[in-house]
Amino acid sequence: MRLATRVPVKLLLVSCILLLVPTTSAQTTSQPSAEELAQDPRVARAIDWLTKNASWINEEQVRITETAAPPFHESLRAAYLKRLLSAAGLRVRSDEAGNVIAERGGGTRNEWVVLSAHLDTVFPPGTDVRVKREGARLLGPGISDNGAGLAALVAVARALHESRLKTQRNLVFVADVGEEGEGNLRGMRKFVDDNRSRLKYMIALEGAATDYITNAALASRRVEVTLSGPGGHSWSDFGMPNPIHALARGVARFVKVHVPENPRTTFNIGAIEGGTSVNSIPYRASIKVDMRSESEPELARLENFLRDSIEAGVEEEMAAARDRGVAGRGANGKLETKFRVLGVRPGGELPDSSPLLAAVRDVDRYLKNASRLERSSTDANIPLSLGIHAISIGSGGRAGGAHSLGEWYEPAGRDLGLQRVLLTLLEVAGVTQ
Repeated sequence: MRLATRVPVKLLLVSCILLLVPTTSAQTTSQPSAEELAQDPRVARAIDWLTKNASWINEEQVRITETAAPPFHESLRAAYLKRLLSAAGLRVRSDEAGNVIAERGGGTRNEWVVLSAHLDTVFPPGTDVRVKREGARLLGPGISDNGAGLAALVAVARALHESRLKTQRNLVFVADVGEEGEGNLRGMRKFVDDNRSRLKYMIALEGAATDYITNAALASRRVEVTLSGPGGHSWSDFGMPNPIHALARGVARFVKVHVPENPRTTFNIGAIEGGTSVNSIPYRASIKVDMRSESEPELARLENFLRDSIEAGVEEEMAAARDRGVAGRGANGKLETKFRVLGVRPGGELPDSSPLLAAVRDVDRYLKNASRLERSSTDANIPLSLGIHAISIGSGGRAGGAHSLGEWYEPAGRDLGLQRVLLTLLEVAGVTQ
């Protein structure tokens, strides 16, 4: 009786398993290796296009760089990128932040693989952004950061268009605003906020170097401290509380802070402003401070120490004014302190098990490219902080002098970077048969 009862049950279980197997396989998006991709004739055509059009890519990088994109004024460069991405056969639009978003349809409409590069530079309006040539070297503000990334963004989009290659997941190319400084990643924040449910993998292109993979987001705080007072004449009003003196006292305290090597933590007072003339007691003074750490609690401790240091500096200055018999004369004897947060960049880290991390490492092995994992502050901070799989990588070539008027770029080695970007993108997007 027992044998007769068990046989049908086993047969039923086996039948159910066999029925489920094809269904599960059909739902899985294949992830070919870099070696397999490189053997695909369509991928080979895309790589060949990148190689044969190296001069065009170089010239576009120059034109992009010479289209000024100061902080919060990226519209001219955005318009130029729109034209370039439209010429690559993409559906192009802009969002409310000013990001340029170009879509390339795939087989799974609700999953996006994103390749991005930021539009903005650190240089103010009026900066001479003309590119000079010294042999093979291109020199100009923003030529690498992020002229190189934007040129690669366009080049990969164009290579895919010319090769007529189709992907299983949608590809989305984004030229985003507000990555630098006080832009506070506003473009990437907006893009991720609008499209979060569709974002599968994200790759941010930053500069030229190919020897790193940014898989961890460096948390940062940027703060402006402003002190204001009555001001006055340096002789007749001597002793009046001086905002610059108070800030100097506070800064002297702050820079003595101990920061750990592990977790690595840094600070920088990058700007100081105030005063009107050498013989006037200023009515206002301010500093801008950048603080970064691998640890959010350590970052909070550092910010609290900054606030305490400034308050102590103010109290010292007020005590000096009281000693001179000046402080306490109504409102004229006081200093006002204001702290303003300029930017908060969240931290995060890509899981070691991420298919995106596996893909870029596989590509590096195939290309024999030595790279290391790195923590940094990039557009990838936003998706990483939300658990979205993201990395930041360079786009090839050699560069130096970033964020300076002497910034330079050399195209030698760009082929490696472009192939690295293309193959990583295709490995996670999947290629249709």
